[in-house]
Amino acid sequence: MIDIGKYIEDAVNWLTDNFAGFFDFIKNTGNGLIEGFEWLLLGIPFYVLIALFGILAYFKVGRGPAIFTVIGLTLIYLLGFWVETMETLALIFVSTLVALIIAVPLGIWAAKKENVNKVVRPILDFMQTMPAFVYLIPAVLFFSIGKLPGAFATVIFAMPPAVRLTTLGIQQTPGDVVEAARAFGATNRQILFKVELPLATKTIFAGVNQTIMMALSMVVIAGMIAAGGLGEKVLEGINNLDIGLGFESGFAVVILAIILDRITQAFSEKGNNERLDKVKSMFSNNK
Repeated sequence: MIDIGKYIEDAVNWLTDNFAGFFDFIKNTGNGLIEGFEWLLLGIPFYVLIALFGILAYFKVGRGPAIFTVIGLTLIYLLGFWVETMETLALIFVSTLVALIIAVPLGIWAAKKENVNKVVRPILDFMQTMPAFVYLIPAVLFFSIGKLPGAFATVIFAMPPAVRLTTLGIQQTPGDVVEAARAFGATNRQILFKVELPLATKTIFAGVNQTIMMALSMVVIAGMIAAGGLGEKVLEGINNLDIGLGFESGFAVVILAIILDRITQAFSEKGNNERLDKVKSMFSNNK
């Protein structure tokens, strides 16, 4: 009988024993970053922040979503969950940023190297199918309880869609456009940044959108390890069998999810045909 769990436990214990200083450094740095964003969001008057989100939604999505954004965020404030919502938003922002910093280069590498893609793909399958609660275990062992372990678990859980869709976007770049760029003397670096990435923007932003949505779902689960935010309020409602608190905090999560989903989706609305024409004209002008 093979006891895989015992080997994993021994590996985690070895890491925590031998790299405690390193994990403390990451914890202090990460907590400082998260708390910095919280300070920034909470330092802005709620009505100013609501107006900024409303304006962003209006110009990127339209009048209807802008009205929903203003009404939804105002309702969250009136329900008394403004501080928790800003804590959740800060945790989502930091987790998503870290996930994308890792995921986008990894996705590009996997798109360029088939051998890398063959290794990365099953790892992503494993990461996506593993129950979300399992990620809380190493997070707590490495960083104790608090905001950073919540962000750590969120990064692992939310990263796979960004890697997959970045790889897909690069692989779907029309071959004739790449060959034309190469014929005009473009280097591999120029092809990547001036051809492949611009044409893959829509797909990559779809990955960003999915990463944010998965981060939001994981942030709620991370309330179990004192990560703060709306997740703790949902958990408090469950533990106390407080139907009202559970519904209100869950409703705030739904409002925040819809707002973030609509705004991030809007960044990929510009069609790939327009981007393709722009890339072709750029190299035609250099002819």
